Amino acid sequence: MARKYFGTDGIRGLTNIAPMTAEMAMKVGMAAGAHFLRGGHRHRVVIGKDTRLSGYMLESAMVAGFTSVGMDVVLLGPMPTPAVAMLTTSMRADIGVMISASHNPFADNGIKLFGPDGYKLSDADELAIEALLDSEVKLAPAAEIGRARRVDDAQGRYIHFAKSTFPSDLRLDGLKIVIDCANGAAYRVAPSALWELGAEIVAIGVTPNGRNINDQVGSTAPQTLSETVVASGADIGIALDGDADRLIVVDETGAVVDGDQLMATIAAGWARAGRLQGGGLVATVMSNLGLERHLSAQGLGLVRTGVGDRYVLEKMRSSGYNVGGEQSGHIILSDYATTGDGLVAALQILAELKRAGAPASEVLHRFEPLPQLLKNVRFERGAKPLDKDAVKAVIAEAEAELDGKGRVLIRASGTEPVIRVMAEGDDDAQVTRVVDRICDAVRAAA
Repeated sequence: MARKYFGTDGIRGLTNIAPMTAEMAMKVGMAAGAHFLRGGHRHRVVIGKDTRLSGYMLESAMVAGFTSVGMDVVLLGPMPTPAVAMLTTSMRADIGVMISASHNPFADNGIKLFGPDGYKLSDADELAIEALLDSEVKLAPAAEIGRARRVDDAQGRYIHFAKSTFPSDLRLDGLKIVIDCANGAAYRVAPSALWELGAEIVAIGVTPNGRNINDQVGSTAPQTLSETVVASGADIGIALDGDADRLIVVDETGAVVDGDQLMATIAAGWARAGRLQGGGLVATVMSNLGLERHLSAQGLGLVRTGVGDRYVLEKMRSSGYNVGGEQSGHIILSDYATTGDGLVAALQILAELKRAGAPASEVLHRFEPLPQLLKNVRFERGAKPLDKDAVKAVIAEAEAELDGKGRVLIRASGTEPVIRVMAEGDDDAQVTRVVDRICDAVRAAA
């Protein structure tokens, strides 16, 4: 059955336009609360958010929804998505909620839901909640309406957890780190955790005002980070996205290190320590062919999935892998977390850097990637440019041209009105021509 509201990562959209309205947020609270009212215990939900202006509105609406069906609410305030997942299990909650649109602009927002095990909801749970959204939900009697409270030490709990994933025999003394928090959910916890481990910190993207999340900062806009690393003479730069489940790194020269290189670095370290499970790692179809060849040369495998960290995690759980992720920087380390955690992944990278005793430019660039180009083409919501015959014809021509020499991957984003066009091959100029030709066709059809 097709999902009506849930996309690849929860419900997301432009704020105050359906489905991302206060009314919908309240309905989601009512529906999700009713779905997880199981057993005779007092039921609890934890709610975190990033720093978007609309977070106040959606948070209040969800509190109303959850309490109306009899669930108690614990409010965490601005917190990373992985912190919400962790605290859902730590606080024995029945459900966790993250109000965030991740790396999207501030005007967007979204709702991510976690089950009591800290994992994102299954398709079955999402479909059950969707069914309740379009029906009458039973409200709690007056005496059983839920209560809401804020937890003042939520940030400290997550900082302690994140630090516990860093090797106990290492410290970050001697490292100068630029940390870019995208004016998002980790603007307090990430700099604090790194400082407590001994690093010298230069923090950027830590002055949220409700409207500047991901605005020229963060993992999707690393130029400011690169410039700051070089100007400050830092050893490394770390960029998170708006909800801090994504990581991109910059070496001391200002060069960007993507998720493929980071996964290769972590996998190599864990394999050397005898703790890598599954004989390799899990990544998506977007990961560079160079990563696959690099792992193969080390006797390690690469299993590919569809785009989306939920699909990576599903494969990791079903096949026994403990490292997986996406080229974009969603890195899942299942020894520690049930979802992508940018800070925890960064700490593993920093551990490799400390053990190597070499510059980041030497440690983190593990392989030479094949020429790969990804471009995004925005379109009007509701349009379906990939269904147009003209676009299909151009894509078919591109696939024939790259046959045996590369590959083409075109897909619609599951979180925003964007067509992602990617090509990869041995000939850089050919890859560029192919991508531009497809992008032009999509724009003409959008």
